[in-house]
Amino acid sequence: MNPVREYGAAGRVGIAVPQANPVVEPEMGALMPAGVSVIASRLTSAEEDQRTRFTAYFEQLGETLKSYDTLRLDALGFACTASSYLVGAAREEELAAELSAHVGYPIVTGAQAILAAFARLDIRRVVVIAPYPQFVLDAGGDYFRAAGIEILAKHRVATRTSDTRTIYELTGDDAIAAAESIDLTGADALLFTGTGMPSLRAIDTLGARTGIPILSTNLCLAWALATRIGADMADGPHPLFNGWQDRIARL
Repeated sequence: MNPVREYGAAGRVGIAVPQANPVVEPEMGALMPAGVSVIASRLTSAEEDQRTRFTAYFEQLGETLKSYDTLRLDALGFACTASSYLVGAAREEELAAELSAHVGYPIVTGAQAILAAFARLDIRRVVVIAPYPQFVLDAGGDYFRAAGIEILAKHRVATRTSDTRTIYELTGDDAIAAAESIDLTGADALLFTGTGMPSLRAIDTLGARTGIPILSTNLCLAWALATRIGADMADGPHPLFNGWQDRIARL
């Protein structure tokens, strides 16, 4: 018998977050249904080379999971899509399945959650907006094309420097401005990929304006995790996941 939980009665969800990322925890806290606890761990690496650092976040996930000690999670989300794009879907699936079997709960990556959301909504043609350096943006395009997704356009949101950690200086206004500057004709959806760029206000604002689903990595990952643990899903205007819209103002 599971012990009674004062918090997290509807589920305990772990989130593995890049070390300097200040966006994932607040967005996940807003997104998750009532009764679901979000418990974060940090993906750490001392590597200055961005490609090496992103790869290390994923390849060292087993060590990151040890930081939960005896805490029993119901599922865990890996919140760094750049890592998935760089290691590729085959390695991503291999390690996620291996670690899931070891710890006894499902591990879902942000990129896997995006593909699951695409399948759920029958999305085949997308416009992608991201604050990544070009090599990550290109890897992301390859990742989605390998899954049968047509990328109609890719738009990079400029950051102050080439250091990916300046992504965390961006705001929802930057995401909205990027979306309003790009042609969405023929797209089944608009995707904001990159967990460090605030996305919820942009999703809420742009949905009615564009008439197509507006998705982000964090939104898709929260939906995938909530689905895995069987959390109650709220009704609302978003075609994938609802219940969070009124909580944006508290962030």
